[in-house]
Amino acid sequence: MSDEPPQNSGDPGQPGSGGWAPRDPSTAAATPRPPQPDGARDGKGRKKRSKRPKRTGWRRAVPTWRMTLAGFLFLALVLVGGFIAGYQLVDIPAANASATAQSNVYLYEDGTVIARDGEINRENIPLRKIPRTIQHAVLAAEDRDFYSEDAIDIKATLRAGWNTATGKGRQGGSTITQQYVKNYYLGQEQTLVRKAKELFISIKLDREQSKDEILEGYLNTSYFGRNAYGIQAAAHAYYGKDVDRLDAGEGAYLASLLNAPSSYDVVAHPENKPAVLARWKYVLDGMVKQHWLTPADRDAMTFPVPGKVKPATALSGQRGYIVKAVNDYLAAHRIIGEDTLATGGYRITTTLQKKKQHALVDAVKDNVLAKTSEDREADRNVRAGGASIDPANGHVVALYGGIDYTRQYVNNATRRDYQVGSTFKPIVLAAALANGSTTQKGRAITPNTRYDGTNERTVRGATGSTGYSPANEDDVDYGSITVREATDKSVNAVYAQMAQDVGPDEVKDTAIALGIPRDTPDLTASPSIALGPATASAVDMASAYATLADHGKQRPYTLVAKISKNGDALPLPARTTRRAISREAADTTTSVLRSVVDGGTGTAAQGAGRPAAGKTGTAEEDKAAWFAGYTPDLATVIAVMGQDPETGVQKPLYGALGLARMNGGGAPAQTWAAYTRAALEGTEVRDFDLEADEGPEEPDPDESDGEEETENTEDTEEAGDTRDTRDADKTPGPRASREARESGEARESGEGQDGTRTTTESSRVPRTPRTTAPDGIANPGPRRETAGQRSEDRENAGSAPRTPDDNRPGGDRNRPAEEEHGAWGEVHGARQEHGAPEEEHHPADTAPLAPGRT
Repeated sequence: MSDEPPQNSGDPGQPGSGGWAPRDPSTAAATPRPPQPDGARDGKGRKKRSKRPKRTGWRRAVPTWRMTLAGFLFLALVLVGGFIAGYQLVDIPAANASATAQSNVYLYEDGTVIARDGEINRENIPLRKIPRTIQHAVLAAEDRDFYSEDAIDIKATLRAGWNTATGKGRQGGSTITQQYVKNYYLGQEQTLVRKAKELFISIKLDREQSKDEILEGYLNTSYFGRNAYGIQAAAHAYYGKDVDRLDAGEGAYLASLLNAPSSYDVVAHPENKPAVLARWKYVLDGMVKQHWLTPADRDAMTFPVPGKVKPATALSGQRGYIVKAVNDYLAAHRIIGEDTLATGGYRITTTLQKKKQHALVDAVKDNVLAKTSEDREADRNVRAGGASIDPANGHVVALYGGIDYTRQYVNNATRRDYQVGSTFKPIVLAAALANGSTTQKGRAITPNTRYDGTNERTVRGATGSTGYSPANEDDVDYGSITVREATDKSVNAVYAQMAQDVGPDEVKDTAIALGIPRDTPDLTASPSIALGPATASAVDMASAYATLADHGKQRPYTLVAKISKNGDALPLPARTTRRAISREAADTTTSVLRSVVDGGTGTAAQGAGRPAAGKTGTAEEDKAAWFAGYTPDLATVIAVMGQDPETGVQKPLYGALGLARMNGGGAPAQTWAAYTRAALEGTEVRDFDLEADEGPEEPDPDESDGEEETENTEDTEEAGDTRDTRDADKTPGPRASREARESGEARESGEGQDGTRTTTESSRVPRTPRTTAPDGIANPGPRRETAGQRSEDRENAGSAPRTPDDNRPGGDRNRPAEEEHGAWGEVHGARQEHGAPEEEHHPADTAPLAPGRT
């Protein structure tokens, strides 16, 4: 038997005979533990966790709650981190080019749109100029909680979805802030990147700009259809007026368009009218709900049908000429530079009056364009220009630049490259009267002062001959003639001598004082200035004649009444009125010019049906014909010009409009009369209030004794040895009429108001008849211009070049002095005292004529 104590088969901690005594006596009698389900315990006496059964079937695809929570927390962390990163990284960008592009808007004096010169039809205006009713209409349509919500409105997005699903109308889920960000800073593409940028920019913008600023931007950038961007352009596109003149119903319709601009245009898509009406009512009901509109006003409203769709206001027709003239005016007067104007957004109210502008266009169409024919080669060269000015304020009220700016881009109203011809002669007379000028003999120059109207008489100065001998139209010798008669008949010999008597420098200064620009080409101080070699524009000449109409008070003309950008007015330069010449001088000139209309070369102007004064003029070789005239209310200049459409070279107008010759008393005067009658229709007919000094009557040397004749004729030396330009006015006087020449009849004639000729009695020995071509136009002959002189105005010139008679250009000039000049033989005798031969053979007799000269 062994001496070892017996071993207990139980746990070491179990008591028993021969077992190990417990370290802590208190634990020796521990109560037994309750049995566990699996009956297992760990080595330390702890219960072992039972294993979960493995997930099988579909349960394996469902995440546990622990996984869900972990995923949610991770996603939240990513979103918050991404938002913080995006907010820090995405800045508010510069506006996109299309959102800031604006057109310059040009308006008539009454605010009616003439043209827009940009590709984007937009005109930004400040919110303060948009009526509250229009603002509320847009908010009712797009975002009724705009002023109370944040930049991102989750409720609006949910509400939009609900309204769309339940058929209550489509409403965008984006706030106005988001839409503005999309329009102004981003684009219309539908991408997640763009939407993310929109989110961050909207939040930042909402913190940096006020709600009013955001709404203003939204209203100026939104598209409303009809190529109209912004509420102002939309107001004009649909209702033809500024936004501040819209009523609530019209504003509600424009707000409706934001939902579907093209589809909701009831004029373009009448089939969509039910949907449009539903949307319109939705907007109005929203305004009532928000207390922006009373129920009574809402019930009284009827749908405001918009106007017809108009073609894009481009630069066709007269629009381009007007825009060009206005832009040039702004630049020339340093109001806005060309580069600055090109940025767009300017609202320019011109001085043009819609009624008068249309009247001028119609007058040109009826009296010039309607008379052209594709079968006539000369008609392809016909151009027309015109300008009309109110003498009371210097406002240009009408312009005609050409047939169409897109076809003929040179503005005939403002161009300065055609001679003004005898329309310049009244300036010479005004200069003489204003300066108290006298003849070479010392007699005061008045309408009754007599001059020698002998053809090609040499202009005399204080020191003798000037060497300048201008020819009269058709080489007519008028003999002794008053200034008034010389104006009626546009006698070159008289006015060239008068310019010398006054002083060419004084004549030039008077022209500038009256309104002719100092830098006008060929405004040269010489005796020839009287015949109009200067190439002033129609606007320039209208300004000068407006000064005469207003009794000598000159106002710089203007084309711009006001100009603004973004609602802020820009300053315009001050325009001061000054006295250019005395009232007596201006009124006396007007009195003489009234005679031109009453019985001179401008009788066609009587068609205006009002008291009128004016002067005809024709440029060298019939390259342009003018009529410049005025009533007490309106000064207007009309020009018909010849220009090759391919090369741009100036061309004579022989045969144009079916006429052998073009003259200022024809189409230009007729156009002037038609325009003036229409432009002043409905206004009071006013007569001129003149303070004129006609001067004492002087005896006609042909009817006086020899002593008086000798005294009077000492002022007017006869012709020298040079020939230059010829006056182109066809005047009633001692010369066969154009019609008589064409028909083979030798009779003297004048032109009546209706364009017919009236027979008058000749006061001189008839010249040898010239030969004519089969078409009735005289054959061309050469002509020499005097050295240093240019070909001057020839009123009604260009009947076409003449045929030399007896091998002598210009008719028989080798006749005895008594036969050639009648009672002026004593003058010829006076020349003999100075060694002049009895018969003069001028070098010009054998020199070539200027091409196209008659």
